[in-house]
Amino acid sequence: MIITKNLYHSYDGKNNIEFPDIHLEKGEKMLLLGQSGSGKTTLLHLLGGLMKSKGGEVNIGQTNLAKLTSSGLDKFRGENIGIIFQKPHFVQSLTVLENLLLTQKLGSSKKNVSEIKSILEKLNMSHKLNAKTKNLSQGEQQRVAIARALVNHPAVILADEPTSALDDKNTEEVIALLEQQASEYNATLIIVTHDTRLKERFEKRIEL
Repeated sequence: MIITKNLYHSYDGKNNIEFPDIHLEKGEKMLLLGQSGSGKTTLLHLLGGLMKSKGGEVNIGQTNLAKLTSSGLDKFRGENIGIIFQKPHFVQSLTVLENLLLTQKLGSSKKNVSEIKSILEKLNMSHKLNAKTKNLSQGEQQRVAIARALVNHPAVILADEPTSALDDKNTEEVIALLEQQASEYNATLIIVTHDTRLKERFEKRIEL
């Protein structure tokens, strides 16, 4: 499902950040562990098609991301990749429902309110359906961010530092939630973090 080969990137054209090869099958999960400056967020952006590498390949399924046009990449990402950013980026003036409907539209999915309600119910957030995202707590925003990543039934879920600001109890809940939802959708899950508390939880992991 996700295969990278000889992947590297450079911000200045001189110094390359080189990444180990990744090979994950559909439904597998992996931890990318590294401190600030190790390149882990860069790698997540390359895997998610948010940036194009300077060399090497990122293949998701049968698709080489480097061979897609800019518009083709946007479409592919919307349909196949769910990204949970460290800081959720919502349209603050819209409700939870409206934000998720927008995600469906951008991912070329048909409007499906019942699907959105079902996902929010699994995340214990159905009661916030019509709340403005700006009025949600940090934990509630995180759950809506997970819902947004799932709403188009992605083949790949990428989570950037999902536990960085959480205590042990909430860390356990969020990771269990991510694993549960990824399993339900048979999605490949990659968590990018500096949180060493997660190190022993994942059999497959790469330390940058």
